[in-house]
Amino acid sequence: MSVSEELHAIGRPLVDVQLAHPTVVGIARGDLPEPVFRSWLEQDYLFLLDYVRVFSRLAWQAPDDHLGVLVDLAHATLHEELDLHRSLSAGFGADLGGVKKGPACAAYTTFLLESAADYADGLAALYPCMWGYSTLGKALAADAPAESRYRPWIDTYADPGFAELAGRVATMIDETVTDPARAARFFTEGMRHEIAFWDVL
Repeated sequence: MSVSEELHAIGRPLVDVQLAHPTVVGIARGDLPEPVFRSWLEQDYLFLLDYVRVFSRLAWQAPDDHLGVLVDLAHATLHEELDLHRSLSAGFGADLGGVKKGPACAAYTTFLLESAADYADGLAALYPCMWGYSTLGKALAADAPAESRYRPWIDTYADPGFAELAGRVATMIDETVTDPARAARFFTEGMRHEIAFWDVL
């Protein structure tokens, strides 16, 4: 079993915890109260700004054959995911420029930015967001809500292109990590932050 496969085995039950979380269930049904999604959207926007910085910090350390992947990920996050949040913001009345990080967002971004001081640790720490959202997106798309406002978010993370990006990170982990137990610790901590983030209110 590869390192990334070991992380998937650890992570799958934690994805199931997210799928059962009231916020995710509300998105899946299309009846999540608007203020909840608005608050989550604002916090996730701030999170993604720092996620770009995490990719950039790792790119600075990357071997030549990984550099392009991390630059691509930083670009996709900056221009595609953040554009998604901007496009969703009007429909939910989100104030993307006027909010500050809540405790869950601050804790998660601090963990990621500090983990990215080490190349292997940083890859393991960020992988829960990449792989986890791809897995969530596929699960939610299998029975997508009729409420159209949530569909763009689900469709983005269910897209095969996003899964391909997550797969590229998995390959980098398998090529980089020499201490699987250490990688598992960083990955598990990242998954804990992912779960806590849904409690953003």
